[in-house]
Amino acid sequence: MSTQHPLAAFVAGLPKAELHVHHVGSASARIVSELAARHPGTVPSDPDELRRFYEFRDFAHFVEVYLAVVDLIKTPEDIRYLTYEVAREMATGQNLRYAELTCTPYTSVQPHEEGKGMAIEAYSEAIEDARVAAERDFGLVLRWIYDIPGESGLPAADKTLEYALEHRTEGLIGFGLGGPEIGVPRPQFQPHFDAARAAGLRSLPHAGETTGPQTVWDALTLLGAERIGHGTSSAQDPELLVHLAERGIPLEVCPSSNIATRAVTTLDEHPIRAFRDAGVTITINSDDPPMFGTELNREYEIAADLLELDESGLADLARAAVHASYADDDVKKQILGEIDEYVAD
Repeated sequence: MSTQHPLAAFVAGLPKAELHVHHVGSASARIVSELAARHPGTVPSDPDELRRFYEFRDFAHFVEVYLAVVDLIKTPEDIRYLTYEVAREMATGQNLRYAELTCTPYTSVQPHEEGKGMAIEAYSEAIEDARVAAERDFGLVLRWIYDIPGESGLPAADKTLEYALEHRTEGLIGFGLGGPEIGVPRPQFQPHFDAARAAGLRSLPHAGETTGPQTVWDALTLLGAERIGHGTSSAQDPELLVHLAERGIPLEVCPSSNIATRAVTTLDEHPIRAFRDAGVTITINSDDPPMFGTELNREYEIAADLLELDESGLADLARAAVHASYADDDVKKQILGEIDEYVAD
């Protein structure tokens, strides 16, 4: 990973918040190697072999690899280990102060029905235990977004809603929708999002990553989206850009992810400039960083190049993520103060 970027040192020290990063997708080669050693099978435990394993042909292949890693998480101890170690790397490696992790409890809990996997109570206890420990040990505040794995359809949506409402953890702030978009229309999930929003959860679905702008419109009008995960194709619809800008609906932009999954062909073609020029609120995120050979610091460096930002502009990006987050007001104030202090030094 390049450390030669002229703003690398500034980015590394910049206090940050991240809004679009997946729980299992944040498992580094170190963490996956440990889990693969615990549960030998399809995922290699050797770091070099793991790198090759993570070379994606397309979005469908990425999902296949992602689910193979999910299959390594078999016990509450695995979940607790994964969550705590991801938090360690976020805090010590990326200078993160706050993160909203997208969790997909369905993929770990559903096998419990067949005598495998774990009960939702055990899952919830494991992530909460790790969350409390991460804040105590690393000063990193974690919050959860439970997302529906779209490829598993309405049964997964029903279960995910049940987990969110009937087994709500202290750290749960949002309800999401991930996985492939092609063949997974957003409207079918409207009742689930209605119920989640009625319970006070934020609507934070992925949309417009590998499909057109209509998916983003559906997320906004039917699911009540308050932020959009990716929203890459929004740039194809000027009216949508105006709507996002006027309503102040942030986009969770993940440049390297979009290249790795072939949602965008090259970084030069990435629509982030069109978002900025239209006045849309942009937040910078890493999505599934080890799987995409990146980290949040690197995504800030890429944004600096694409948007021609200096230190002041990067600090503004970091502030935008804090403002767009659902952190408590005192946490927001603390991180914004740290950013101001850092820039002033």
